Amino acid sequence: MSVGFIGAGQLAFALARGFTAAGILAAHKITASSPDMDLATVSALRKMGVNLTPHNKETVQHSDVLFLAVKPHIIPFILDEIGAYIEDRHIVVSCAAGVTISSIEKKLMAFQLAPKVIRCMTNTPVVVREGATVYATGTHAQVEDGRLLEQLMGSVGFCTEVEEDLIDAVTGLSGSGPAYGAAKMLLDSEQHPGQLKDNVCSPGGATIHALHVLESGGFRSLLINAVEASCIRTRELQSMADQDVSPAAIKKTVLDKVKLDSPPEAPSGHSKLLPRNLAPAGKKD
Repeated sequence: MSVGFIGAGQLAFALARGFTAAGILAAHKITASSPDMDLATVSALRKMGVNLTPHNKETVQHSDVLFLAVKPHIIPFILDEIGAYIEDRHIVVSCAAGVTISSIEKKLMAFQLAPKVIRCMTNTPVVVREGATVYATGTHAQVEDGRLLEQLMGSVGFCTEVEEDLIDAVTGLSGSGPAYGAAKMLLDSEQHPGQLKDNVCSPGGATIHALHVLESGGFRSLLINAVEASCIRTRELQSMADQDVSPAAIKKTVLDKVKLDSPPEAPSGHSKLLPRNLAPAGKKD
């Protein structure tokens, strides 16, 4: 089996790194194409031993499973370019947010009678094999095609099949918020958290819109304030624990707590603080 990536950006790099780390695919079995061969991700893929080319046609010809790892608005142009080279053996896997299976099939059917299309949503923690992936199969994709993709994506994290109309929701949950594996990415990648965040934020994409909402609501400030408040309170509790407290003070604290917990209309007196069925014999309300 060989795998190709149309697009050699962050997602292609993350998947290629994950596949090779899992041992499910050798680097020389992977081909990626990009019009910009000076990208940092292109350089990283080359160092891994992945085959690089500026021509999408070559990627198609050297792959069995073909990932469309480009921005959604580029998909129609890519399909027009590569459609004539799609063969029966190809499984076309779209990772583009919001692009439906039917729209891809419609484009490819101008060249191929029954193109096998799968729509997939994953996230960048696949780079450390902690990704979360869902997929939906198209009209002409067979059960074994879905199983092959699940074998690939299951090697780099969690993977399951869903109905296509659920994929947009998953885009907002896991594709646009790769929490699963984020801590491991921090440890393994040695990158600044801000850089990891930027890696999944395509200009105008779903993720950057989600982050805009979080920032507008003061999410970062809330997190900072919550951690700070917890830290301050922990220090206060530690300070209180370090103090010598007299037995009299402990007794007063307990009695004050009892009074606070009693109903406002309850009269003073020990027996009045007890439930009716627990009041001492002979005492009446």
